[in-house]
Amino acid sequence: MADKKNNRRNRNKDYDDDYKIKRIRKKVCPLCADKNLVLDYKNPEQLKKFINEKGKILPRRTTGACAKHQRDITATINRCRHIAMLPYSKV
Repeated sequence: MADKKNNRRNRNKDYDDDYKIKRIRKKVCPLCADKNLVLDYKNPEQLKKFINEKGKILPRRTTGACAKHQRDITATINRCRHIAMLPYSKV
């Protein structure tokens, strides 16, 4: 009976003393960090770091942007696409 308890305890990493918790560093919003950086729909080179190679807008977890600035990024990219400075997709 005692062996079963020890086996269960060893399988569960919450009880293991040597288990190290991997700390993931939180990303900082690039637009909040640099107050001088302003999104502009007329500057597609600046917006290219927020889209992937297929032309899709990158999510917040990838860009590290806060919710407010992610909405601004999306609106700016869509404006830039509308005037044909950025493609809708790269096939």
